[in-house]
Amino acid sequence: MKKRQLRNDTEQMEINNQIQQARQLQGNPLSAADVRFTSVGQMLAQQARTQPEQTYLSFAEDGIIQQRYTFAQFRDAVASVATSLSSKGVRRGDSVATFGYNHPETVIQYFAAWWIGAVVVPINPGEDDARIEFILGNSQSRLMFVRDEYAERLATILQNRVQNGGQTAEVVLCGGNQDQFRGMLDSKSSEIPCAENCLESPCLIVYTSGTTGAPKGVLLCQGNLFADAEGISKWHGITAETVMMCVLPIHHVNGTIVTLVTPMYAGASVVLCRKFQSQHFFPVIAQEKVAIVSVVPTLLAFLLETEIDLAEYDLRYFRHIICGAGPLTCQLAERFESRFGFPILHGYGLSETTCYSCFLPTSLLPEEHQRWMQEYGYPSIGVPIPQNEMAIHNEQGHEVEPGERGEIVIRGHNVMLGYFQNEEANQKAFTFGWFRSGDEGFMVMDSNQRRYFFITGRLKELIIRGGVNISPLEIDEVINSHPKVAAGIAVGFENNMYGEEVGAYVRPSDATLTELELLDYCRQRLPAFKTPKVVIFGEDIPVTSTGKYQRNKVKHLFSNYKDHQFNERKSAAHG
Repeated sequence: MKKRQLRNDTEQMEINNQIQQARQLQGNPLSAADVRFTSVGQMLAQQARTQPEQTYLSFAEDGIIQQRYTFAQFRDAVASVATSLSSKGVRRGDSVATFGYNHPETVIQYFAAWWIGAVVVPINPGEDDARIEFILGNSQSRLMFVRDEYAERLATILQNRVQNGGQTAEVVLCGGNQDQFRGMLDSKSSEIPCAENCLESPCLIVYTSGTTGAPKGVLLCQGNLFADAEGISKWHGITAETVMMCVLPIHHVNGTIVTLVTPMYAGASVVLCRKFQSQHFFPVIAQEKVAIVSVVPTLLAFLLETEIDLAEYDLRYFRHIICGAGPLTCQLAERFESRFGFPILHGYGLSETTCYSCFLPTSLLPEEHQRWMQEYGYPSIGVPIPQNEMAIHNEQGHEVEPGERGEIVIRGHNVMLGYFQNEEANQKAFTFGWFRSGDEGFMVMDSNQRRYFFITGRLKELIIRGGVNISPLEIDEVINSHPKVAAGIAVGFENNMYGEEVGAYVRPSDATLTELELLDYCRQRLPAFKTPKVVIFGEDIPVTSTGKYQRNKVKHLFSNYKDHQFNERKSAAHG
């Protein structure tokens, strides 16, 4: 027993050592990071003190501004709710869950928890009940803010949790006839001081949205948020004069870090949209003088389907679009930039690295920008921000040569504390003292020896046909370049001949598109082993709430072709 305990202790020490290495930047710990604040509460208090009358948050619903908060007003609302949380027994390190959507009250809840050093657990209402029940239990949430429209559903989830022997969190209803949150906002109790020296204090658990297995809780600290906000704000020139816009769900790090924390960090303003709506996207940008918006590739495709005339709007303040968190194809990028004339600043990051780890430089000349977006088969995800290092490793943890494919790995001050209560996942993710992303990519040097990175797909999504690895993203590029395709993805499906075969799931833009036409088109542009053998047409391509394709959700549609031996020159329908 003692030997087993000793072995377990030794293994745990090794995992902790690997995590600590991955969280350092050139040997320096997070405590040495070049950030402006030591706690979220200090950040909010300072911004409210130095620019009290400047607008921090504007809330837009259906294209109309419903509410505005100055920094001073926002700070007072946050302090009031933080004081109420403290009176309910919430302490530094406790978890506070939110079950809502993009709304100023949700943002106040985040910052109120951070004010006292608590941990926010954002819950995506799009998750199924079993996963929500798991998240509540795994995060050990002490209190939960719930929008009124989700109250009945939550009651069922909590009842199941009690029946399964679990404990439940205290529920605070927001909105509706039983609005308890309003009482917290209006509380006149003596204000609790904000927590200080919180760089390493846990502050956010974001649960992964995988399609199988229990979700993993990504545990971030306040210093992670500051490091990434510092990198994002400096890279994109975000200052107190900048207005940003949030159209992504704030239960995910992209919406939270890029367009809530970063504007607060820089003293900038943000327009929070209830949800993305194509018809209101550019009108709100023009009205509010927005400079930068962060999106996922799916939203670019939606905007291309609109018939909006940009000449009707004053967009002189709009600079560029930040895009990441999903597969951007060269074809989609070219179509968007050609039509709308605004550059896409492509980037990459994960919840595990707080949010973004790299971007295309903002200083690129138009021809340089086009080169990195179009000439390598994939749009470049850019150059690492100064807050982290990036590399491409082989399975042995050694860096590969430029142009050679391997796993994207990251280390630096934006790397998470670890997966919450999941040592097995931590052991796999932090081998060799780097965070291993699980994404395949490659790196190319420019003439100045800057390292430009590219992502070719998830390692787990690679299609292994006859022992050969095929990236679905390169096939996506070809499928989506067909003029009659609105959107399409490559899907690896089970096949007894090759282990896996390549299929295509497509939403056509023209009803005359046939399977044979698309297969012939792909065959002219891809080698035979990468060419789709089957095309299945559908109305919707399943994506996560952050715009990532869920290829596994359509694999079953190809089950009839498991035993099929395909003729390379004919489609499945005609073979």
